[in-house]
Amino acid sequence: MVGKSARLTPAFLAALSVAARAAWAQAPAWVVDGNCRDGQPNGLYELHDPAGRLRVAGAFNHGRRTGSFIFWTESGTRAAHIPFDDDVRNGTLATWYPGEPSREPPRRLESAWRQGVRSGLTRSWYADGHRRSETDYAEGRQIASSGWSDTGARLDDTAARALADRDAAEADGYYAGLEAMVRDHLPHCD
Repeated sequence: MVGKSARLTPAFLAALSVAARAAWAQAPAWVVDGNCRDGQPNGLYELHDPAGRLRVAGAFNHGRRTGSFIFWTESGTRAAHIPFDDDVRNGTLATWYPGEPSREPPRRLESAWRQGVRSGLTRSWYADGHRRSETDYAEGRQIASSGWSDTGARLDDTAARALADRDAAEADGYYAGLEAMVRDHLPHCD
């Protein structure tokens, strides 16, 4: 099955230039492997890029994401793990820095979520593996935060909280992009 983004709707085509239309029509499509029940995604879900590489694996239950969605980079290294419960982030979300395909990639961030908001410990690391921040959240609000510079020096409270805010904002943008990739490539359930 081909994802929604590969459909060439008349409104979309009208917005493209002639050259862009020709390039779009010839571009390889991402491939969705998923099932439907009662007109909604249901069961195992996989998304493969145009080269056939697995980029996302997860599951739907009556159109809602459930369990773990795992994302991989183009080179095949794990990029993110986002757990869902009834289409809401719930559990420990994790991201990794890009790495070599045959090795475990370096950790970037781990964050506890409950019912769609950060709640619990969020930790981040620099690409070289040393600590960056540790922040405790309660229902989406920072309770306490510790942070370290890229040289390993401990940051004061204000700088640690600012670092945690930047890490959270960056992670939220990244999660939103990954979730959009799935949303834009759902099984056709017509």
